[in-house]
Amino acid sequence: MKILTVDVGTGTQDIYLYDSRLDIENGFKMILPSPTMMVNHRLRQATKKGEAVLLTGFIMGGGPSAWAAEDHAKAGLPIYATPQAARSFNDDLEAVAAMGIKLVSEDEAQALPSSITRLELRDFDFEAIKNTFDRFGVSLNDLAAIAVAVFDHGNAPVNISDRQFRFDYLDARIRAENRLSAFAYRGDQVPPIMTRLQSVVNSAGNLPVPLVVMDTAPAAVLGATFDPIVSARPRQLVVNIGNFHTLAFRLGNNGIEGVFEHHTGLLTVPDLEDLIKALADGTLTHEQVFGHHGHGALIYNQEPLVLNHPDYNVVVTGPRRNLLRGSSLKPYFAVPFGDMMIAGCFGLLAAVADVIPELCDPIQRSLRGIENTGTAPWDVPI
Repeated sequence: MKILTVDVGTGTQDIYLYDSRLDIENGFKMILPSPTMMVNHRLRQATKKGEAVLLTGFIMGGGPSAWAAEDHAKAGLPIYATPQAARSFNDDLEAVAAMGIKLVSEDEAQALPSSITRLELRDFDFEAIKNTFDRFGVSLNDLAAIAVAVFDHGNAPVNISDRQFRFDYLDARIRAENRLSAFAYRGDQVPPIMTRLQSVVNSAGNLPVPLVVMDTAPAAVLGATFDPIVSARPRQLVVNIGNFHTLAFRLGNNGIEGVFEHHTGLLTVPDLEDLIKALADGTLTHEQVFGHHGHGALIYNQEPLVLNHPDYNVVVTGPRRNLLRGSSLKPYFAVPFGDMMIAGCFGLLAAVADVIPELCDPIQRSLRGIENTGTAPWDVPI
C-alpha cells in the first residue's frame, strides 16, 4: 500500500511516499521549493523583464507570492488576477485591488493578449509530483490515498480578526475531538470556512484515490510525537517553529491540554521561552498572546506540566527550530524516523489512519516500527 503525503509550507513543500512494504525510513522523499516560493520567483523574473502578468487558478498560500505581486505593481507593471487567485493574498478583494492588482473575471482573463505572462496558482500539483517520481522510475498509479497539509486562516468575516477567527476554529475542533488528527478531513468533508483546505481539494481535481487535507502545524506536532524519545513520555510540550507561525501543543494522556499560536517573526527567544513556560504551568492567557499580535492561547487542563526533566524540557520541530538552540529550556529537537523535515508528512500519515479507518492497520504498524523490520528496498518493486 502506498500513500503520498505532501506538507506545504512557506519555504518548502516536503514530500514523502509511504510504502507499507518497506521500513518507514526507506520511503522515498523530496524537499522542494514551496508553491508560493515558485510563484515569487516567476513573478520577480517577470518584473525584471518588464512583463505584464495574469494570475489565475485557485486560492493558495500567500506571503512570498503576495510580496512579489505587490512589488510588480509598484514597479508600474500591469498585474491582473481572477477572483479566486486574488484571494490567495487577501479574502477582501478590495484590499487586493489596493495592492495595485487589477481584478478580472474568468472571461476577461481569457480575452487578455496572449503575450501576457500567465501563472496558475495552486498549493498542490499532483501531476507535477507524479511526473517527477516517474522520471525516477517510481509509479504513483497504485496509491491508496493522498494527504496534503497547508496552513489555513479560514475565511473570516470582514468585521472579525482573521487571527481570532482561526483561533476560534482551533478551539472548536479541540472541543469536538481532542486529538491532533481532528485537524484532518477527507476531501468531501472540509468545513466551508476553511477556504484554503477546500481549494486544495478543488485544485486536485478528480483524483483516483481518497484525498485527506490537514492543517500544517498539528501535522508537524503529531509527526514529532513518533520520535521514540518523545513518545516515551506520557505528557509533553511540543513546539513547531515554522517560517511564519509558531504553534505549541501541551499534550497528555487525555489529549490536548493547551495550545498557543503566534507569528514567528514577532517572537524573540525570551518571548518564546516565556510563552512556553506559561503554557506549561497553565497561566498563559488568550489575551496575553493576542495582545502581542499572535493568534491566541487556550488551556484545557490546569494541572501544570513541570519542566524539570533531566534530559529535556520541551520538544521542538520546524524549519526555524534553531531559534531555541541553546535555550535555558533545554529543548529536545525531535527527529521522527531520522528526519525532522518531514515530521509533517508522518503526522499526515497518522491522520490518514484516523480519517480512513480501512487504511489504519498497516499505517499504525509501520509507525510503531513493527512491520517489515529488515526489509530491503531492492526486494520491493517500485
